[in-house]
Amino acid sequence: MRIFLVGASGTIGRAVAAELGSRHDIVKGGSKSGDIRLDITDPASIGAAFRKLGKVDAVVCAAGRVQFAPLDQLGAAGFELGLKDKLMGQVNLVLLGRDHVADGGSFTLTSGLLDRDPIRCGCSASMVNGAINSFCVAAAVELPRGLRINAVCPGVLAESMKDFGPYFRGYQPVPGARVALGYAKSVEGAQSGQVFRIE
Repeated sequence: MRIFLVGASGTIGRAVAAELGSRHDIVKGGSKSGDIRLDITDPASIGAAFRKLGKVDAVVCAAGRVQFAPLDQLGAAGFELGLKDKLMGQVNLVLLGRDHVADGGSFTLTSGLLDRDPIRCGCSASMVNGAINSFCVAAAVELPRGLRINAVCPGVLAESMKDFGPYFRGYQPVPGARVALGYAKSVEGAQSGQVFRIE
C-alpha cells in the first residue's frame, strides 16, 4: 500500500513509520519536514498537499496540538488551538482527502485517552479527543466507495513521559511500538467506525 503519514516526524509518527514501513510505501508529511509539507490548520495547504501527492491507499494522521492549561486560565483562544489544529486539521484531511484515497482505502486519525479519563489542565484535550472519536464513528456510516475510517486512542506514550509526566501521575505509559500496532490494525484490517484504545 501507499500510505500518507501526516506527522511522521513526531513520537507516534516515527513509531507508525517503523511498524508499517517494512511492508508498505510510506509518504511522510509534516509542517517542517517530510516528503510533502503541509499545515493541517490550513485547508488550502491540505488541498495542495493532496494534489501533489496523488492517489494513496491510506491516510494516517499522527499530528495535532492542544493547549494544556487550567480551565480557569483557558480562554477561547486556548480552546481554539485544539479545535483548529488537532480536531479540524484531522477532519479536513478526511474531507479534502476522500477523492485521493483509492476505493476501499482508509483514514486513521489520532485521539487520546483523555476523552474518558480526564486530568487537570486537560479539558481542551478531552473535548477534542472525544470529538475525533465521535467523528470517526459517524463518518464511517457515510464514507463512499468502501472507504474506512478509525481512530487510534492511545494512552500517554512512554517516550513522552519526560515532557508530559507531571500531567499523568499514576498512568501506565504505553511504548510507541505498541501504540503503532493500533495504526496497523486500522490500515491493514477491515474494521471501520472503530476507536482502537491502546492503554
